[in-house]
Amino acid sequence: MSGSSIRLPGTRLAIAPTHKDLRPTIVRLLSNIANAKEIQQYLKRFSQLDAARFAVVKVGGAVLRDQLDDLVSSLSFLQQVGLTPIVIHGAGPQLDASMEAAGLQKTIVDNLRHTDAAVLSVVRRVMRRENLRLVEALQADGVRATSIQSGVFECTVLDGERYGLVGKVSRVDVEGIHAAINVGSIPVIASLGETVDGQIVNVNADWAANELIKTLQPYKIVFLTATGGLLDGNGALIDSINLSTEYEELLKQPWLHSGMRVKIEQINDLLASLPPSSSVSVTRPDELAKELFTHRGSGTLVRRGERIIRATRWDDIDLDRLRTLIESAFGRKLEPGYFKTTPLHCAYVSEHYRAALVLTTESLQHADSVPYLDKFAVADDAQGEGLGRAVWHVMRTDVDRLFWRSRPTNLVNDFYFTEADGCLKGDRWNVFWYGLADFEVIREAVEHCRNRNATLGNSND
Repeated sequence: MSGSSIRLPGTRLAIAPTHKDLRPTIVRLLSNIANAKEIQQYLKRFSQLDAARFAVVKVGGAVLRDQLDDLVSSLSFLQQVGLTPIVIHGAGPQLDASMEAAGLQKTIVDNLRHTDAAVLSVVRRVMRRENLRLVEALQADGVRATSIQSGVFECTVLDGERYGLVGKVSRVDVEGIHAAINVGSIPVIASLGETVDGQIVNVNADWAANELIKTLQPYKIVFLTATGGLLDGNGALIDSINLSTEYEELLKQPWLHSGMRVKIEQINDLLASLPPSSSVSVTRPDELAKELFTHRGSGTLVRRGERIIRATRWDDIDLDRLRTLIESAFGRKLEPGYFKTTPLHCAYVSEHYRAALVLTTESLQHADSVPYLDKFAVADDAQGEGLGRAVWHVMRTDVDRLFWRSRPTNLVNDFYFTEADGCLKGDRWNVFWYGLADFEVIREAVEHCRNRNATLGNSND
């Protein structure tokens, strides 16, 4: 068949000729994208990276077993838009089933599978089978993919007496990975290692992925799971975690235990060894495109984040940097005397001035000194990082009542609806509030928002 393409304003997503028409797949995945502007923004950001630094995708054995079609569709989409992720997989459930069929008992020591010669024989066979199964599924869908079953992880035997033939990664050889990427082929890597004298060893897939990530220093790390993210004590999805401001508090939560606690600690250690721009996403295979290409995402986004500065005086803030952030985010100039005439209640600013909340103090007839959210600004290059949400959460712990306004067309309104106790919609303004219980106070807050003077040039904001 001939090639085809999908055109978004300002960008062309070329679909390479294949034996199979991929348009339904691309259309289905693009239906998850919030708007063309977002996908353009992320494509530009990702395309500026060295190809090997785009993303490492860790795929669990359960995903290979139960969600192979979704995984193939998502990886196909990434290749169609010119991106080449590096895939590493495990095969835990498949190993359990094959060992049981072979009459071998599963023995776990310190969360590691004890691996004698008989178990290693099963591990090698299953890893090879699952690796080829994914590669063949990708190739059948017109995706260029390369099977890499050995030669990546040089290992030492961890403790032969205690764990058997289990390896600890001592060096990562990326030559074969780069060779695949250089020809636009997705490397699909099995988590098997070998010692310098040629002994094949079983390597924990998470350990292998972590060492691969530390070596490659990718921009994105993606863990694909059936749950689609990390869950809180109520079983609800945690959409973002800013480790700089939330890690210590997270570890105190009684619901954070067992595997999830280990995962958070692993991610924290992993990100500590990567550039500040790197992030970890935990999501489902069918939501991979949405997680990578939209601000809202679809799973849990974890970043090292930035320290949040609290200031109750303008003198404690770099006003030039704050002005630049606000004007860049809104695309308009602040009124010249803004910082002199605006009564500051508190400002919350990320340490690198990439996100900020400005709260003023307003006196209403039935309530004195009610905080008003005057500006919420997030830099373009911080969109989708969860940094704005992190700043908001820090503010929310300090401020027990607040009101603000937003244009009905503002893309942040969905977030505001989840954070507000109430909202009164209007043609020009939606007015939001939380912590205000008295009807007269709410009425006055709404009137204040409707009549508030502009602080940005050529606007009524």
